[in-house]
Amino acid sequence: MVDKNISADNSDKAESKKAAKKEAKKAEKASKRAEHKQTTVQLDTPEEGDVSLGKYGNLPLIRSESNSTRVASYVKDLNKSVSGQTVWVRARLHTVRARGKQCFIVLRQREFTIQVLINVSESVSKSMVKFSSGIPKESIIDVEARVAEVPAGVAGCSQQDVELVASQIWVVSLSAPQLPLQIEDASRPEKSEDEEGLNIHVNQDTRLDNRILDLRTPTNQAIYRLEAGVCRFFRECLMKRDFVEIHTPKIIPAASEGGANVFTVSYFKGSAYLAQSPQLYKQMAIAADFEKVFTIGAVFRAEDSNTHRHLTEFTGLDLEMAFQFHYHEVMLTIGDLFTEMFKGLREQYQHEISIINQQYPAEPFTFLDPPLVLEFNDARKLLAEVGVDVGEEEDFSTPTEKLLGRLVKAKYDTDFYILDKFPLAVRPFYTMPDPRNPKASNSYDMFMRGEEILSGAQRIHDPEFLTQRAKHHGIDISTIAAYIDAFKYGCPPHAGGGIGLERVVMLYLGLDNIRKTSMFPRDPKRITP
Repeated sequence: MVDKNISADNSDKAESKKAAKKEAKKAEKASKRAEHKQTTVQLDTPEEGDVSLGKYGNLPLIRSESNSTRVASYVKDLNKSVSGQTVWVRARLHTVRARGKQCFIVLRQREFTIQVLINVSESVSKSMVKFSSGIPKESIIDVEARVAEVPAGVAGCSQQDVELVASQIWVVSLSAPQLPLQIEDASRPEKSEDEEGLNIHVNQDTRLDNRILDLRTPTNQAIYRLEAGVCRFFRECLMKRDFVEIHTPKIIPAASEGGANVFTVSYFKGSAYLAQSPQLYKQMAIAADFEKVFTIGAVFRAEDSNTHRHLTEFTGLDLEMAFQFHYHEVMLTIGDLFTEMFKGLREQYQHEISIINQQYPAEPFTFLDPPLVLEFNDARKLLAEVGVDVGEEEDFSTPTEKLLGRLVKAKYDTDFYILDKFPLAVRPFYTMPDPRNPKASNSYDMFMRGEEILSGAQRIHDPEFLTQRAKHHGIDISTIAAYIDAFKYGCPPHAGGGIGLERVVMLYLGLDNIRKTSMFPRDPKRITP
């Protein structure tokens, strides 16, 4: 027999669940209504005789129905030279502050900001001022205004000598009123305090979870412009040396470097892999008589490395070059390439570097011309002098690399150097062994601030020797048959290297984490946004 009390309890629970579902649906509907209302800034009933009618409000959705001859001005160009002129500016509303019959707005375009004054006057009504003060931060607005000089200067804006006196203000695209992070907070110098002595800090996960907002900070705008500059210098420096830009496949039949750290993907009825490197295809291009090639593209590493300098997907700057007599012809070409890039950044990106240094202070990057070249054994001796022993056939650990970087900096005053003749045991199967030392190889790494940013070598271009070395590394020859076959018909001696773009930018700027230089970073714990 069923207990009546139990039956009643079950009935009550069922009713409670139904009631909870109803409340949830009501809340969801209310939320959607609220979102709909937020698509416009609500206009109060205009004051009688509103002199600003038709000069402020919400623009209809721009759907390219008509064109206009209106010329837009850029915030960075607004200065005393255009004082007195009337301009139109489209920008983000950075901050807004109402004070009686006035409203002060700061507009932001990238890293440039300017103050806008909306002041009750013969042509500006109280309703327009009130409307302006209610626009949410980060909204995109159009402002018509007169450029006016400010003798005392405008603190906190990049354009300090002038402000805009608004005559029209229109909302183009409205931001949600509640922001998951404030641009001002995300732009603060690290370890800084606000006026009340609080250390306001936006943590990395919050930044990456709300990456679109985070990327709007002046610092991030500067970082990614400088990063684009690195790509530009890389391309320009090589093209003037007659290198050809090529594009290599990212879906490949076998692991590029013979390792297990690859992403496997379903490929029709079989499997394939995401490329760890364009290495094999660069070499094939050399075998096909292109002589000098480079490529810029995504590289994938399935390494469970949750460190400050590793990503599972990064941008590779790779090059390969045939040489006449010695692989140093290639190694020194790469060294000169870095020197030219560093000079270009120093000369053309001082504005961006100064903005980044305001938030992330760092010592200026130093380098020698020509660059410093040390042999692996020379580096071992430097380390031995401070009590750190590294074996002839060992690679450097990350802490050892950083220590060596400090020793080189102290002795040679350079943040960039080349380390030559690495142990053969720690290099990939296609690396040419040193003909004079069976424990060494014709390979090199390049370092910035004590961290490796390029790994390169002379490649084996003889198919029989290449097959022998592949077997020595335990590689199934059938999986790289096409690669080995590429050398059966004659191939010039060649060498090259691969550079990690994000790591170069991180180290040049003295930043502490590679996620600061990857626009949408991928690591073992993050695959969004």
